[in-house]
Amino acid sequence: MKDRNLDLFDPRTAVMDPDYSPTTGRQPDFAFAFNDSNFSDRLLRIEIVADSSDQLSDSEGCQSLADWARHRKRRKEDTKNENDMCHSFAALDITICPEEQILTCHQIDPDDVDTENQEESVVAMIEEVQSGDEAPNSEDSDWNMDSRVTKVKTLHISSPILAAKSPFFYKLFSNGMKESEQRQVTLQIHASEEAALMELLNFMYSNTLNTTSAPALLDILMAADKFEVASCMRYCSRQLRNLPMTPESALLYLELPSSVLMAEAVQPLTDAAKQFLAARYKDVSKFQEEVMNLPLAGIEAILSSDDLQVASEDAVYDLVLKWTRSHYPKLEDRHEILGSRLGRYIRFPYMSCRKLRKILVCNDFDHEFASKHVLDALFFKAEAPHRQRTQAAEGSTSASRRFVERAYKYRPIKVVEFEVPRQQCIVYLDLKREECANLFPSGRVYSQAFHLGGQGFFLSAHCNMDQQSAFHCFGLFLGMQEKGSVSFAVDYEFAARSKPTEEYISKYKGNYTFTGGKAVGYRNLFGVQWTSFMADDSPYFINGILHLRAELTIRH
Repeated sequence: MKDRNLDLFDPRTAVMDPDYSPTTGRQPDFAFAFNDSNFSDRLLRIEIVADSSDQLSDSEGCQSLADWARHRKRRKEDTKNENDMCHSFAALDITICPEEQILTCHQIDPDDVDTENQEESVVAMIEEVQSGDEAPNSEDSDWNMDSRVTKVKTLHISSPILAAKSPFFYKLFSNGMKESEQRQVTLQIHASEEAALMELLNFMYSNTLNTTSAPALLDILMAADKFEVASCMRYCSRQLRNLPMTPESALLYLELPSSVLMAEAVQPLTDAAKQFLAARYKDVSKFQEEVMNLPLAGIEAILSSDDLQVASEDAVYDLVLKWTRSHYPKLEDRHEILGSRLGRYIRFPYMSCRKLRKILVCNDFDHEFASKHVLDALFFKAEAPHRQRTQAAEGSTSASRRFVERAYKYRPIKVVEFEVPRQQCIVYLDLKREECANLFPSGRVYSQAFHLGGQGFFLSAHCNMDQQSAFHCFGLFLGMQEKGSVSFAVDYEFAARSKPTEEYISKYKGNYTFTGGKAVGYRNLFGVQWTSFMADDSPYFINGILHLRAELTIRH
């Protein structure tokens, strides 16, 4: 008959913890069983190999994340050199000893390993054993065939506890082979990984860590990733998010090894890092030098933000091009990085047609990439406003978000140009109700620039007082960019639409000769007070959008 008392020691039942409940998600605490032979069924032998450059852990002696990053970079380079000597991950020496499974767990950069075959390589290091045993809790062993090993630790472990927390250990203990039944397992690690591994093993029993420093937490996070302890990764990620964020730490979180970045448990941390960088560099014009010196992960975080405060998407394009040319001098490298990474963050549909034409002749972009995105942008511009909003809503759920409008300083417009019978352009400007509301009491918003006859123009919407200064009202003006002695005569007409099915209704028309960058327009476009213009039943907004049109014709 089965002894019911054995259930008390089974981590899957959690009977020992009266407060445990599947609904609360609280994890059982087995800290009392850590390295205790009374509650263990196996021995874990940890062989510690000296690091190539030094034997300090990544967190030991590191007072800041910057120190940790510099130290890890040195170790990464040393490890890469060591790997080059071994030619491959699988080429590391594996020693078979009696009654043991040896698993080499050096900290190898994921970029140097064939990730598709990584699991197979690990499995290949689990060797079949013959017979024998090791003295428990010994720090050294007479048996040592690897001269690189400088220290040995032996711990009592519970295979059910480790297997419950880690798919890595679960597969190790239940692979169905003879070695899964052996009493002793050997892991080989670098000296720099010792502290993190011991903390990780303790966490798998107690669900808590003894350290709160960011460098140590990062070491443990990477150890947890290696041994597939998702609960510890979530714990470290949460602890790091609770620490004060800096540009240096945010960039470090985004440049962790790819296997760590792809883990679901780390996503909240990387999302917080991206949000921090996006908020800090929201107004790119104030941090131009800093932004230009950011690594790829940093510039991607900034460009992905909807709240980026830039003059227009043309400015985003110029920034991306300038950054890429600075960091990737070779043309083929720029093709690759723009086509596979940075190009997707440029929201081509909101660029001006003049700038889109430049993309087609820009050598930095692959021709096929440039043609496709320019064509998509032109099709978007040709769509009706309600179709554009639909595409933007659909695009907000995609990775590229190329149809989502940013918080531009200058409002995007749609421009239709004609050359015959006269040089003419029709400009469509849409303003959201909340944008108009933000104009009160004396604000203004400018459109992106557009061109007619080689001259640059813009529209500006104002909230201002009427001519008698009796009340606030909505005004619309047309301005010319060029200043100086330039003289340019145009016929103009302002129109608005009050129903989706109706044509634009003309509000004002006239002619004006622009000189010195002056502007012309109307202080009260609709002839009503601001309160009436912004009322809930206002006829000037269609589904929350004010549709304006300006028609300009060169006057000969």
